[in-house]
Amino acid sequence: MKIIAADFLLPISSEPIGDGAVAIEGGVIVEVGRLSALRAKYQDTEIEDFGAAVILPGFVNCHSHLEITAMRGQLDSVENDFGAWLLKLTKLRSEMSAEAIEESAYNGALEGALAGVTCFGDIGRSGVAGMKGLVRAGLRGVVYQETEFSPNDATADGDFARLVDKFDGARVLESSIVRAGISPHAPYTVSRKLFELIGLYAAREGIKVSIHVAESAEEEAFMTEGGGAFAEIFAESGVEWSCPRSTSLRYLYETGVLEAAPLLAHCITVNKEEIEIIRRTGSGVAHCPKSNAKFGHGYAPFEFMLDADIAVGLGSDSVASNNVCDILEEARFAALAARNRTGSNRFVSPREVLEAATLGGARALGLDDLIGTIEPGKQADLAVVALGHPAQQPISDVEAALVFSSNARDVVRTMVAGRAVG
Repeated sequence: MKIIAADFLLPISSEPIGDGAVAIEGGVIVEVGRLSALRAKYQDTEIEDFGAAVILPGFVNCHSHLEITAMRGQLDSVENDFGAWLLKLTKLRSEMSAEAIEESAYNGALEGALAGVTCFGDIGRSGVAGMKGLVRAGLRGVVYQETEFSPNDATADGDFARLVDKFDGARVLESSIVRAGISPHAPYTVSRKLFELIGLYAAREGIKVSIHVAESAEEEAFMTEGGGAFAEIFAESGVEWSCPRSTSLRYLYETGVLEAAPLLAHCITVNKEEIEIIRRTGSGVAHCPKSNAKFGHGYAPFEFMLDADIAVGLGSDSVASNNVCDILEEARFAALAARNRTGSNRFVSPREVLEAATLGGARALGLDDLIGTIEPGKQADLAVVALGHPAQQPISDVEAALVFSSNARDVVRTMVAGRAVG
């Protein structure tokens, strides 16, 4: 057994604890309380006291693309044209070797670990690269095998067979803390029939699913009217496309894939009725405010989703579209963007975004029975953030200090199942 302690402890499931401590044994949290009480109860147990710091659940980055970490900065010249960005991304990825993709995924996982991230929800075309990266870094996560570009019903059966084959290859690499899932990329790149096949398969087999949806105005124009930038790209490429004349979220609902309660990434353009569909189907949301803003796509209705009790976590997206994997910075931007969004009806508090960064992400990934809070019986996935930097002083409210004055530079320990990583 060992005990770690700090001036502050944020269980997330309960109020902050001053002079807090966590007793850990076998990678599991045994007890939480004040250091004086745990010291008296567990005499002769090793104690590591971080002093001016806060212990909280490890951050959950519930939407990332680790395998393209090597593309950091390479796509910034076309970020104002999402279609061109996607085309350039596809070209650059096709030029990478399997070994380079695996090393890229590991470097992304390591960056997250150093920033206090203990768990990723990662999407990759390779599938196995993200799995290997997380395993090598000692992190927890769900890695979603992404579909290939497959918008035509005529090829759906073959597309599905190839996807399942890749997914089975990824599942061979599963460990006790890293699991495989499936990601039908987006409503405009996956055919209706393929969505139906994936939805039925995932619901029947209990497989985790993640989908990019309602990510931009261009997407909505393409889905509802069949026009815009994506229509031009499809036409130039000779790709047949039957416009559903429906918003992206409603289209997914019609295909039945939401019956698998997927994790939906972005959800920028959803309205109140669609938020209710997300809630009713038990789907989660990966909120990626910095990536959304960098593309100029707008702000998702974050507080409306929170108020609907949807499982909302935070995602950095790829460093090709965000440039850093820093969930504390993401939390700050989430709070500020929500307060500044046109149509916002209230301020999002530091406590709410810290919950999204931890328990919310765990709920969105379906892992909240294991992680996301500091409670006895849960896995000891923890982050320790130092509070001694001049830019953080003075500490008047520890939650506000974390959200508005701290970032990855202040993380001094990351633990997964009680083991230090990073």
